[in-house]
Amino acid sequence: MGSGNGTAVTEFVLLGFSGFGPLRGPLFWGVLCIYLVTLLGNSLIILLTLADPALHLPMYFFLRHFSMVEILYTTTVVPRMLADLLASCPTISPASCFTQLYFFALFGIAECCLLTAMAYDRYAAICRPLHYTTLMNQEACVSMAGASYLMGIITGTTHSLFIFTLPFRGANTIHHFLCDILPVLRLASASTFWGEVGNLAVTIAFILTPFLLIVASYACILATLLGVTTSQGRRKVFSTCSSHLFVVILFFGTGTVAYMRPWAGSSQDTDQILALFYTVVTPVFNPFVYTLRNREVTGAMRRLVKKYLWSP
Repeated sequence: MGSGNGTAVTEFVLLGFSGFGPLRGPLFWGVLCIYLVTLLGNSLIILLTLADPALHLPMYFFLRHFSMVEILYTTTVVPRMLADLLASCPTISPASCFTQLYFFALFGIAECCLLTAMAYDRYAAICRPLHYTTLMNQEACVSMAGASYLMGIITGTTHSLFIFTLPFRGANTIHHFLCDILPVLRLASASTFWGEVGNLAVTIAFILTPFLLIVASYACILATLLGVTTSQGRRKVFSTCSSHLFVVILFFGTGTVAYMRPWAGSSQDTDQILALFYTVVTPVFNPFVYTLRNREVTGAMRRLVKKYLWSP
């Protein structure tokens, strides 16, 4: 908790990269390159799933929304990070900090929910194939995607409003490169107990619970997989799930370590390394995982190239 004395804070100082010294230049170019690949790769997935009729399936409907949220999620953080890497003393106004925290929470929670919806889609396709078209009709898909965004909006709104209705006086140094919930909350001049309880509750509700639902879905898929007698059938089932499972492990693994470990927020260097991983590195894996390991997507890419680049 920040000091209760002093004048009201008019700007926050972001100290995330203050100790990097001469490494800030290489880090700037590295983050910029990864960000551009993330934008191009996820935009390609959005284009393919819209343009190719073979990808007009529930699985790729959710993948399209996930790719869009990945772009928005990383854009909430990276452009500001790049500017701060070039600044001698990076600062951010309370209004900008509020905005970043709001959208960071919104898109982060929406990603969790979309990954859960994608797991349910795989469960329905593999474990209940006869009911798949009923369970995953267009209305159901739109409702699940809409609920994902709604959960993000509710979480982002409640967190941001609660934190920024607290008084901030005196201390204004955020030991992070972004306005994340705990680093900002702990600068408040009033008690932050209920804010930290709320953060833990949201983490349990929207990180741990979706992860457990995904685990339950894959447990059912594994049971079904064990019942498949042919190796070709098993490979087909596994190939439809492996890409999603890889993204789930990356996203929820870093998120769980970052927000649910008992000492979360106490080790500033560890928090920043984890945040750098799940805001910059993880989003760039999505296009590679879903294009290189998915025959339907690679086939759609070949058809698109042939149609627009190689057509006579």
